[in-house]
Amino acid sequence: MRVEGEMKRKTEEVEIKKTTLRKEKTHLVREEPFFQLLDQTIYKTDFLTTKCMPNSSIDLIITSPPYNVDIKYGSFDDKISYDTYLSFTKEWLRKCYRLLKDDGRFCLNIPLDKNKGGQQSVYADMVGIAKKIGFEYHSTVVWNEQNISRRTAWGSWLSASAPYVIAPVEMIVILYKKQWKKKGKGISDTTRDEFMEWTNGVWTFSGESRTKIKHPAPFPVQLPRRCMKLFSYVGDTILDPFLGSGSTLIACMQTGRKGIGIDIDERYCAIAKRRLIIESESNQPRLI
Repeated sequence: MRVEGEMKRKTEEVEIKKTTLRKEKTHLVREEPFFQLLDQTIYKTDFLTTKCMPNSSIDLIITSPPYNVDIKYGSFDDKISYDTYLSFTKEWLRKCYRLLKDDGRFCLNIPLDKNKGGQQSVYADMVGIAKKIGFEYHSTVVWNEQNISRRTAWGSWLSASAPYVIAPVEMIVILYKKQWKKKGKGISDTTRDEFMEWTNGVWTFSGESRTKIKHPAPFPVQLPRRCMKLFSYVGDTILDPFLGSGSTLIACMQTGRKGIGIDIDERYCAIAKRRLIIESESNQPRLI
């Protein structure tokens, strides 16, 4: 009897979860975009609470979330406790999982580790959380950003007392929802040379200038451009839940993908809008 009761309870829990997910999928709230240009849409909203997208509608997510290293964002506290940061990570990763199609993929740009505020294994911890949520792990690209000259923290200088070891790289974790092979057929636009170079797990290119972009932590268009050409078809829907300066949507515009970008800060939405307008005006022949 106890076994039967436990099975019944678990069955009820599963049904409740299914009902909740169906409601989330069907009860969408009409949110006006902050900006829309061609197939690129920016929403100024909180990713955790927005309902502007149905579940199982995204082909590929590409993003670089806040690193919790006290970067001066306008609308986000980037200096919270590590446990709180991981709890926040769990919430937005869970939502990403729901939004992806069953054959959807996820390119997550995060640091290998961090020492500001105490040494933490960010990459290992975030991958562990993603796998517990349900994501399947595919591989990791090491982005050799070549920024070793900017380091200022050495720990115990020229001493074995307490030196810091800092890797001048970031990670791009490749995850997927339920199946790696895409279900349908589509148009791939990766050239032979690009495919040969990008399937090598070490990518070497420079980061983006904060001063030029006027954002505290921009990533270069090269990063999302490589990810979407390698892991999505032309015309696929790409989401960046932490849009920032808009690099992901610029890459979508350049490669013929539909882009959705979300950011809670109006100033960063405005930066992304301006960059999209400039990109569209400078590449009219390619967009016609």
